[in-house]
Amino acid sequence: MAEAAPGGSGSGPRSPALSLVLASASPRRRELIGRLGLTPDRIAAADIDETPLKAEAPRDYARRMAREKAQAAADPQAHVLAGDTVVAVGRRILPKAEDIDTARACLTLMSGRRHRVLSAIALLAPDGTLRERLSETVVRFKPLSRDEIDAYLAGGEWHGKAGGYAIQGSAEGLIAWISGSHSGVVGLPLFETRALLRAAGFAVG
Repeated sequence: MAEAAPGGSGSGPRSPALSLVLASASPRRRELIGRLGLTPDRIAAADIDETPLKAEAPRDYARRMAREKAQAAADPQAHVLAGDTVVAVGRRILPKAEDIDTARACLTLMSGRRHRVLSAIALLAPDGTLRERLSETVVRFKPLSRDEIDAYLAGGEWHGKAGGYAIQGSAEGLIAWISGSHSGVVGLPLFETRALLRAAGFAVG
C-alpha cells in the first residue's frame, strides 16, 4: 500500500490520536485482533444488505461486503476496520447457515472436495482513505459420512457460519488439508490485517 501513514510510519509508536473501531460484533474477530496487541476503542456492528449481486464473483462479493461494512460504520475521528468471510465452491457462494438443513447441504456439498475461503478486510481512515486486502485459503474436508455430519450438526457450531462450519471448533478434526490463512478462515486474516494497520500508523507487533 502506497498511501502515506497518518501520524508517522507504521514502524513508530502508535499516535495517541489514532483510535480504532471494529465494524463487527463477532467475538472471533475481537479475539483475533487482540492477538495483534490491539483492543478496539469501540465496536460498531454494521447492518448492511448482504445479498450477493447477480453473477457476482465470490472475490468481488467478499471485497464489497468488507468495504460496505467499513463505510457503514465510518467515523470522522477513528479508523474503522471491517471484514467479511465468504465460503465458495467454484463460483458458488455458500450461505451463512441459519438453519440445520442449510448447514447439512453445505457440508454435504463440501464433503471430500476442496473449497475456498475468501476473507476480505477494509480499513477506512477518518479522511476517507480506504485500504483493502484479501486472503484466499483452500480447504478440503475428508469424505464425510452421514453420521459424521449429524454429529457435527448436533453440536450447534454451524449456526450463523459461512458454509455451515467453524474451523476453530470440532470441524477442524474433519479437515484433511488447508493451504493459506487459518485465521482468515476463522474470520480475520492476521497477516493482511497487520499490514493494513501498520500502513495506517498503528503500532502492532
